[in-house]
Amino acid sequence: KGTAAVQSAAARIAGLQTGRRFQHERNPIKQKEAANRMQTSVRKKSWMNQFIDTIEYWGNKLPHPFILFGMLVVITLIGSWILSQAGCSITYMAASRTPGEPEKEVTIAVTNLLSGDNLRYLITKYPDIFIGYPPMKLVLVMMAATAFIEKTGFFGTFMKKYLLRAPRSLVTFAVVFVGVNSNLMSDAGTLFALTMGGIIFAALGRNPLIGVILGWASSSGGFTANLFLAGTDALLAGITEGVVKEMGVAVDINPAMNYFFMASATFFLSVTLTLFTEKVVCRMVGDGDGKVNMAMLEEHKLTAEQEKGLRWAFYGFLFFLAVMAALTVPSWAILRNAKGGFLPKSPFFAGIITLIAFFFVSTGLPYGVATGEIKKWKDIPRLVSAGLREAIHLLTTTMMAAVFIDMMNKSNIFKMVAVAGAEALRGANIGLLPLCLMIIVVTTIINPFMTSGSSKWLIIAPMIVPMFTMLNVHPAYAQLAYRIGDSATNICSPLQELLPVIIGMLTQYQEEGKIPLRPGETEHRKIGIGTIFSLTIPYAMVILLTMTAMLIVWLTFGLPIGPGIPMHIQ
Repeated sequence: KGTAAVQSAAARIAGLQTGRRFQHERNPIKQKEAANRMQTSVRKKSWMNQFIDTIEYWGNKLPHPFILFGMLVVITLIGSWILSQAGCSITYMAASRTPGEPEKEVTIAVTNLLSGDNLRYLITKYPDIFIGYPPMKLVLVMMAATAFIEKTGFFGTFMKKYLLRAPRSLVTFAVVFVGVNSNLMSDAGTLFALTMGGIIFAALGRNPLIGVILGWASSSGGFTANLFLAGTDALLAGITEGVVKEMGVAVDINPAMNYFFMASATFFLSVTLTLFTEKVVCRMVGDGDGKVNMAMLEEHKLTAEQEKGLRWAFYGFLFFLAVMAALTVPSWAILRNAKGGFLPKSPFFAGIITLIAFFFVSTGLPYGVATGEIKKWKDIPRLVSAGLREAIHLLTTTMMAAVFIDMMNKSNIFKMVAVAGAEALRGANIGLLPLCLMIIVVTTIINPFMTSGSSKWLIIAPMIVPMFTMLNVHPAYAQLAYRIGDSATNICSPLQELLPVIIGMLTQYQEEGKIPLRPGETEHRKIGIGTIFSLTIPYAMVILLTMTAMLIVWLTFGLPIGPGIPMHIQ
């Protein structure tokens, strides 16, 4: 009887609550108020949520990127005229890209973009500026190739076969680790990392927003770290060597002088970015619970055709490896450089996008034929065109973004900001650790205004390398401190050429319904610059803190940062 009474009372309470709920649902004002209270309660969970929501809110108050970049073009034109009339300029000593050549005095002045010559250039060369936008040639080929292999169903099947049972953190770690090491492919590696991050997360039913931003943060933010020596190592070392020779200091400079530190950073960054993603980002933007039950496994069990497709795709992969071996292994192989190697430059890395597309076709084509997705020759261009249709958002934004970046580079405004920040280091006369930290901070600040790593190092190296030699410290430590600061805040720059690409990709995912609602929200937020920066700024902080903490440990315990590189000049 007691149990029956309790059940009866519970039923009455449930009935009252149900009635109130139905009444509430009929009242749109109360429904909106409840949703707002729910959002507020979610946002109050942590300061990080409040911080990111604030950035995203105000960032997304900005107009559509097409309109925004158009406004920035107008502001740049007018600003360049005002600053040029005021005679703004700055003079500094720049290093040479060729070792052994002396430093030279360089003066940068603001260029008037409202001049007749520049307006004539803008009017006549606009098609070239638009079509010649650096990421364009990479993005279109990459989107067509990835769409081809994705539309055949290969990615979804591969994920079901090998990653469905894997812990979410393992998949996240793999995306980060590949992204951090992707600088071997230069800019193409960054595009590859963010594209594959979105595809992998979407294929696993996770939030592709996280995958794209994670691929972007790990590749562009952690680009200076790598398990292998890359072109960046050789380029920066060459500039450092030129400064050292000009000073007349007898010290060995080589591309591997930061290798121990940077190779270790790949693992530290992979761990910290994975933890931050799983523990913070996933909770903020929503990513599902990731639980897999037997019913789900049965539902996603591969068919006989899919199993056959994976086997055929594997044969295609072996074909790809055989062709690549013929093109790279022999000393006379056509993808090697004139010296028979691959670094710092070679046809292999110059053509990496084409090689990736070849890899996708080599595996996706046999899979599609085996599963019946490709039955006729006309099915191939159909699948390729599906990827190009998804590039419409990118093309729209790029129409103005390309002009803004081209005009900003011509104006020299941001170059002057970078030089001014570097000059702040000239008067430093402090110990090694504080000096390294100061270099990191200054580089981090000027980095968003001048994204080219080599260009900044050409400006900064003549200022800070002599400071280190006066402290009897090896120049490799100056270069290392610079690389830490240069790496972290790349992803927070409005000048990043891939920013329109990211917005276009995320907009496409949202329109396809693949981006879930955030916890406590009833409708999607629009994808804009605020969305990107609200997530990249926290990632930049994680990267900066991780590598700075590593530097403090290395200096404290005297750990070697590269082979044969002592802390003090012998």
